[in-house]
Amino acid sequence: MPIHPLPQFEEDLRTLEEERRAIEALRPPKTIVVRFGLMGMIGEYPYRGDATPGCGSKIVVRTHRGLEMGEMLTSTCPNAGCSKSVSRQEMLEYIERSGGRQYPFFNNGRALRVATMEDMKRQEELDASRSDLRRRARDVAERLGFPFKIVEVEPILSGDRLTVYFAGEERVDPRPLSVELATAFQVRVDVRQIGARDEARLTADYERCGQYCCCKNFLKVLKPISMKAAKTQKATLDPLKISGRCGRLMCCLRYEEQTYDELRKNLPKRKTRVGTPDGDGLVIDSQILTQLVLVLLDSGKQVAVPVEHLTEPGLVREPVPAPEPVRAPRPRPDRAPERRAPREPRPRPVTEIVDLPEAPESGEQPRKRKRRRRRRAREEGAPGEARTPRTGESELAGDGSGPEPSDKPESEPDAAEGVEGTQPGVDRPRKRRRRRRRKPREDGQGPAESPRV
Repeated sequence: MPIHPLPQFEEDLRTLEEERRAIEALRPPKTIVVRFGLMGMIGEYPYRGDATPGCGSKIVVRTHRGLEMGEMLTSTCPNAGCSKSVSRQEMLEYIERSGGRQYPFFNNGRALRVATMEDMKRQEELDASRSDLRRRARDVAERLGFPFKIVEVEPILSGDRLTVYFAGEERVDPRPLSVELATAFQVRVDVRQIGARDEARLTADYERCGQYCCCKNFLKVLKPISMKAAKTQKATLDPLKISGRCGRLMCCLRYEEQTYDELRKNLPKRKTRVGTPDGDGLVIDSQILTQLVLVLLDSGKQVAVPVEHLTEPGLVREPVPAPEPVRAPRPRPDRAPERRAPREPRPRPVTEIVDLPEAPESGEQPRKRKRRRRRRAREEGAPGEARTPRTGESELAGDGSGPEPSDKPESEPDAAEGVEGTQPGVDRPRKRRRRRRRKPREDGQGPAESPRV
């Protein structure tokens, strides 16, 4: 089955070809900055080759120790073909900030060539033989009664020099050990004494923060760190939390020491009287990062006050109101939302209205219907079924001679005059009305009370 290249692959090949031509058109760098050795020493060496190496390329260099394999960091010429190249002035400023004269920087050497396959294979064999060389060196030190530990053995590419690192706090003369090792290995041996921090640089890998150890990665000058920096930056002095892989105080405590010193100068000292918006008080504690001061007021209350709100004792200062939260405006769409057409009303079910037959009028109508008829009659002003007074009421109300004669019959009392003792159109109290309904009229006029249903 034939394989046809995709158009995207062809485009990538053309791009790579253009980049290769652009790199070949550049001139080779004049000097190269190289990192070499197990200790990560830095050197700047002149380069006279025709090839144009890039950052990370393996370079064979001749240093003060001999022929070694190094890693190119950058080049100091502007046409190096890499955006990470720096100028010589920038490189010197970095060295000055990183330790100055103590920085392990060398320039007495030369960059010979870009490493070939034979050079890479030779370096891999030397790295594999380091464990055997370290074991043999420890056997020689044990036979001589050397009291210190052999940490690492480093051979170089030329094979004519061997560097042995041993750890020890006390000063000791290593010349007997150097002579015995030179006899055992048949090469020139350099014995160097290192401290706990350099031992971690050679053997450690990762710290508790999850990053590669600073001493092994980029930190070249290991300055001493005081316990004062640990007390200022850490809330606890637990050795497990403030110590590194080397067992000493962590190197990163020195990174922020200057910042902590500047912030601490803004805070008042403890047991100092200060003024706050809530009154005068005594400083009992402070926090460097948050810039807050805990003040014990004269009233016995403890308040946390920002350092910018403190004043001299005795001065009254209004409290600063908290800023109102700013609400972000709601995002508006680019176009107005489409309006939906109004829904048509749903047809309601048609129900047939049936007129119910009215109940026949009789003397036995329900009580509520009779009350409703009387109330409606009074509101319209028409004569209704007025109640006749009971026997004896007119005699008590009059002069004792009985009811007054009237032209109208007794069965049709005048609605305008109403019942004696009440106003026209106003019924009597409820109790009397119920009492009257229980007894039928004595005069026989009007219907009797209908029985309750």
